[in-house]
Amino acid sequence: MNIFLTGANGFVGGSVAHRLMADGHSIRGLVRDPQKAEQLRARGITPVLGSLDDHELLMAEARQADAVIDAANSDHAGAVESFIEALQGTGKLLIHTSGSSIIGDDAKGDYLSPNIFDEDTPFIIDPLKQPRYNIDLRLMRAASEGIRTVVICPSNIYGVGHGLTNHSFQLPFLMARARETGVLRIIGKGVSSWSNVHIDDLTELYVLALKKAPAGAFYFVENGEASFADIGPALAERMELGPVQSWSVTEAAQHWDPMHVHFTFGTNSRVIAKRARAELGWTPRHASILDWIKNEMPL
Repeated sequence: MNIFLTGANGFVGGSVAHRLMADGHSIRGLVRDPQKAEQLRARGITPVLGSLDDHELLMAEARQADAVIDAANSDHAGAVESFIEALQGTGKLLIHTSGSSIIGDDAKGDYLSPNIFDEDTPFIIDPLKQPRYNIDLRLMRAASEGIRTVVICPSNIYGVGHGLTNHSFQLPFLMARARETGVLRIIGKGVSSWSNVHIDDLTELYVLALKKAPAGAFYFVENGEASFADIGPALAERMELGPVQSWSVTEAAQHWDPMHVHFTFGTNSRVIAKRARAELGWTPRHASILDWIKNEMPL
């Protein structure tokens, strides 16, 4: 199958491309940087120079591809509209990558929410995350326009990727800040919790979705959860640092992006991947981010 993929040089997109090529699929990957384009070519990906704002380019690539996987930016509505316009009535597959912060709260790290969402649970969407969820809803509605649209919504992703970018965001960010300051910090009490998934398990879901996901499907992706009150000490021990320190969102926002403070490190994002398991037979192999930090995480 000939697949057009955005985010080809990213953590998720690069890993998905690597996994799909192992199954014999051909990948044309969107990339902005000519140097990275050549690096993708060396990995067997045909680079397509451009950006998510290149409407005509995205339309042309989508029309000539057998399937489109959007793994570059969960919040870029324009790219999604370009793909929908190009693929209307074709029956082709369009997979979009969202993120489970759509159901994140503003716990400031201080409480564990009782709300655990699966795909059939009414979602509670913070106004700041409504634009992202509107994109997901638009894609699901587009199933009625003759497109096999699928939304994959991962939780916190960990593990070593297989593309040009081999690391995720949350754990590497905390580690990088700890290297700068000598202290690993968490937000508030750190008791808010994120569901999580290993990158290799996530890429397997893309393989299954490519084969048999129905039009209009939405899948959370997780295999366990952990709080930053647990993740922080595990990281600090692995990095041979002193005790974890806590700071308030006010303090943290003076040093980190406030959106990260509230919706990446201070929030609850608890989900269950019910449909991926039931509809697609997804069977993840990695179940503990804490074990991975202690025993496998590269420093």
